[in-house]
Amino acid sequence: MSIDIGQIQGKGKTVSIKKNTSFSLTKRNYFVSKKLNSKKKAFIYKDMATLLKAGIDFKTTLTIIRDQQKNEYIRNIIDQLLVNVIKGKAFYEAMELSGNFTPYEIFSIKIGEETRRLDNILEELQKYFNRKVKLKKQIISILTYPAFILVLTLATLYFMLTYVVPLFESVFHQFNRELPTLTRYVISLSENFNVILIVFLLIIGSAIFTFQKIKKQPAFQKRFTGLILKIPFFGKLVKEIYITRFCQSMALLLVSKTSLVESIGLVKKMIAFYPIEQALDVIEKDISKGIALGESLSKFKIFDTNIISMVKVAEQVNQLDEMFLTLANHYDAEVEHKTKVMGTIIEPMLILFIGGIVGVIMVAMYAPMFDLSEVIGGH
Repeated sequence: MSIDIGQIQGKGKTVSIKKNTSFSLTKRNYFVSKKLNSKKKAFIYKDMATLLKAGIDFKTTLTIIRDQQKNEYIRNIIDQLLVNVIKGKAFYEAMELSGNFTPYEIFSIKIGEETRRLDNILEELQKYFNRKVKLKKQIISILTYPAFILVLTLATLYFMLTYVVPLFESVFHQFNRELPTLTRYVISLSENFNVILIVFLLIIGSAIFTFQKIKKQPAFQKRFTGLILKIPFFGKLVKEIYITRFCQSMALLLVSKTSLVESIGLVKKMIAFYPIEQALDVIEKDISKGIALGESLSKFKIFDTNIISMVKVAEQVNQLDEMFLTLANHYDAEVEHKTKVMGTIIEPMLILFIGGIVGVIMVAMYAPMFDLSEVIGGH
């Protein structure tokens, strides 16, 4: 949104921000919940970078950012950052004391302050969180339609088995005729559907509860991610989502002039995907021993030959940061493409699935009706 915030006093001079400046600071409430999530951080980092590049001093920048917040929770977070900066703390130290920022962000800001490239680092953080939000939306888009179809299927089953089937059943009882096997099964399912539904929901609830309890256990993570990666097409998509996140994180840290060992260590803490976490644990030790990154990556199947070969070339020309950015963009495009393809494939399959369920029930109900029509016609 292009706005004119007029003239702001910074660094002892008046700084004019033109009307065509792409700047997101308005007196709007884009913070609606008590959580500093990725989308909100992207807005903050973008606004801070814009103000700093415009020549505004750091304390004034934080003051402006704070004053623009309508959400009291977010305002308090930024106010506390400002208070600590005024007390003489470095910005990264204030972030650390806040408890609302990841080690990844804190270390990036630290490097930015030390190298006097804070505005550039803030821009990179904004891009990183925007990409993270985009990835999240892509994952949600994959899961939303199947979830909707599942709910619709259950609703259809409930309606068919609790209202439609009993109507047919009462007709069948009047003529006291032997029913086909499929019809008997459907009627039996109808009679016990409420119990079956309760059991089904209890199983789902128990599965979710159990998953939440054991999801951080290494043994479970190993088995679970192993199963996910074996699922045709979907497994590769999940893998590429996390590879994208890995490449994006590495690109940001290396652009910030973070050492390779420190970058690997930070990414390992935030990647939240067992196969990559375990690989990075070994890779971090290998690099400390002087082993090249490309050589260490080649030990693990989770990394494609494309990544390994590109990293090896980048190491030779000392351009790892640019190579990881290129890889991040490549895999991001792949994820977007696969997401669209999966949506195209899943949609007709789910429609056929729900249509098949309704079709089976209708066949089971109407098949005996033909026999009954013959009986009625004979009379």
